[in-house]
Amino acid sequence: MLILGIDPGTATTGYGLVREHPNGDLEAVAYGVITTPARTPMPTRLQQLHREMTDLIARYKPDAAAIETLYFGRNVTTAITVAQGRGVILLALAAANLTIREYKPAEIKQAIAGYGNADKGQMQEMIRQLLDLDSIPRPDDAADGLAVAITDLNSSRFERMAND
Repeated sequence: MLILGIDPGTATTGYGLVREHPNGDLEAVAYGVITTPARTPMPTRLQQLHREMTDLIARYKPDAAAIETLYFGRNVTTAITVAQGRGVILLALAAANLTIREYKPAEIKQAIAGYGNADKGQMQEMIRQLLDLDSIPRPDDAADGLAVAITDLNSSRFERMAND
């Protein structure tokens, strides 16, 4: 099972592809970020994000995708732009006929670190350990994408077992 995990954004979208082997071992297949230039008009940035997400899906052919839900802080402008980016990402995933599951930030932290308020450092070290990596994945957004994929693999395990 190969899962594409996504930490959505407009300026920077983190992604991580994690494969679960039949013995339960997890493998980081690929991870990174999609970035769009700050001074580029929003429609062009969204178009680039959609195109690169579509290319990523075509290259790796994941079995399903998971995406972090929108965390609404105090900055409404940022929330709106992230929501726009999230929308084009969801469009790319749906166009590829992928099953899409969504997770709240606290659910991801709970699944990875065992604590819903875990800090970035705790999360990154747990990702490194869970994927048996030599170093913490960089940049932070890529590590977050891996965390979303791991969360989905762990959360959907029982559902997948019931369907087998």
